[in-house]
Amino acid sequence: MAGESTFDVVSKVDKQEVANALNQSQKEIAQRYDFKGVGAEIDFSGEKILMKANSEDRVKAVLDVFESKLIKRGISLKSLDAGEPFPSGKEYRIEASIKEGIEQDIAKKINKLIRDEAPKSVKSQIQGDELRVTSKSRDDLQATMALLKNFEEVDLQFVNFRS
Repeated sequence: MAGESTFDVVSKVDKQEVANALNQSQKEIAQRYDFKGVGAEIDFSGEKILMKANSEDRVKAVLDVFESKLIKRGISLKSLDAGEPFPSGKEYRIEASIKEGIEQDIAKKINKLIRDEAPKSVKSQIQGDELRVTSKSRDDLQATMALLKNFEEVDLQFVNFRS
């Protein structure tokens, strides 16, 4: 009799790639002509990424540069949680953070999606900031992976596939 097959659904981001994207963004912002004299900069501020410039349009352009660098490094923009531009003194700022782990309410949505739309043999359970998905059929697990690839709210990866 075949045993249960399992995999874990996680949402992780390579911190080194984020740091590389940030460094590339800093270099591009320092060199580009349209950012000269507008106080444009991007930096880590603790856990947050802080973008500054002297106008709302410029600070959005800084965010745009950072997003393009993340994409080139293979990091999904679903992992970037960027706020709206807000004035701070004489400059505009955007605070962004990198989302890791699956939050409880999103984990419940994924669980419900699996219950409602995945093959009936598939079971899932929340374990901290990840989900464990089990089934006797590997094909059903692969169908579940295909279903979850289209999940919009967070960037999901599938790890620890065991049979």
